[in-house]
Amino acid sequence: MYIVSFNSAEMERFLSKELVAWKASKYRKPLIIQGARQVGKTWLMREFGKKAFKNVVYLNFESSSRLKELFVMDYDIQRIITTIEIETQEKIDIEHTLLIFDEIQEAEKGLTALKYFYEKAPGYFILAAGSLLGTSMQKKHAFPVGKVDFLQLNPLSFMEFLSSIGESALADQITQQQWNVVSAFHEKLIAYLRLYYFIGGMPEAVAHYIENKDLTAVREIQEMILIGYENDFAKYAPNDIVPRIKMVWHSILTQLSKENRKYIYGQIKKGARAKDFETAINWLSDAGLIVKINRVESGKLPLSAYLEMDDFKLFLLDVGLLNAKGNLDPTIILEKNKILVEFKGAFTEQYVCQQLVVKRPNQVYYWSAEKASAEIDFVLQEKNAVLPIEVKAEENLKAKSLKVFVEKYQTGKAIRTSMSPYREEDWLINVPLYALESLF
Repeated sequence: MYIVSFNSAEMERFLSKELVAWKASKYRKPLIIQGARQVGKTWLMREFGKKAFKNVVYLNFESSSRLKELFVMDYDIQRIITTIEIETQEKIDIEHTLLIFDEIQEAEKGLTALKYFYEKAPGYFILAAGSLLGTSMQKKHAFPVGKVDFLQLNPLSFMEFLSSIGESALADQITQQQWNVVSAFHEKLIAYLRLYYFIGGMPEAVAHYIENKDLTAVREIQEMILIGYENDFAKYAPNDIVPRIKMVWHSILTQLSKENRKYIYGQIKKGARAKDFETAINWLSDAGLIVKINRVESGKLPLSAYLEMDDFKLFLLDVGLLNAKGNLDPTIILEKNKILVEFKGAFTEQYVCQQLVVKRPNQVYYWSAEKASAEIDFVLQEKNAVLPIEVKAEENLKAKSLKVFVEKYQTGKAIRTSMSPYREEDWLINVPLYALESLF
């Protein structure tokens, strides 16, 4: 057994590089950071502002009734800026101040106001974010299509987790695909992977473990996050679909624990049909709380042309939260690879999905043959090629379905990700689970 030990390090979010590029771009627009609650949007914006600007003016529209009315009167930029300066007692220098509009959905006409900043005063640096923004766009006012930019923030990926726990050098070697070096640390990385399966990538859970090394407290944090999400259902969702949202939410682990992970409505409730739960599933997806992966019926280009809307899998936003939903005991991470195969490998597939959507949002699918005689866990479109990815929870290197897919669609290469070290074969590359991000 490899014992994990590390020194505390600063939280690492790779999206910071995208923010640096946004600041430098001459085509810059107000930027909306999207993502589920508790994934660290506020921290990222403020931390970026602290490092990249002389001054940061932070507005939380949820905390002030005056701020909620800031844009109601008109969209006069000078009036808005003057009001902000009076409210915050901060002087705004257009060239050196970052304006952060947090919980922007709480400000009447707040999203629409971003359009006018872009059109009338594009020199201002504006970052915006909001809770469940995808579900609470104001319907009374036009959304500023083409007038804002977007970035998606997810829970920490495994590579961000490594960097945050003081293993940046090792993460860099994986990113650079230095397999001779990486292989020497294989057991250490497997131990970190087991730890990540339990802790997951929610920033509060990661930060607490880095500081205190207390897995019991991590579980309590995860449970509080889950309770917070359920409270949001009643706060933000239409009343008539809240019960169905809860039913879908509580069915995720059960559905993933099946041998065939295709989502079955009848397992939520006997006799349930798509029309009963589609709205609830879409709400959870828009809120960023679940990831919906649709089936493609063919491995030909373009994959989106072969999308099957009625066949899909649902994953949670974070493997640590899925672990908390399963109520697995913290000691499970000490039992070699047990955590990787619990619930028929559901955690491993959840982990892989989580890493893929960071790199390829809305571009991840799965494939299965008509009679379910073969299935590929994930399929991506890489430039002018299709990339099939088969997930193995342990070191089982059989890849029958992958072989079927490759021969049927003549793909250039195929990926099997497992607990085994990196190796290349004639038509197949085995990538260790901890190195999956290095492929993209």
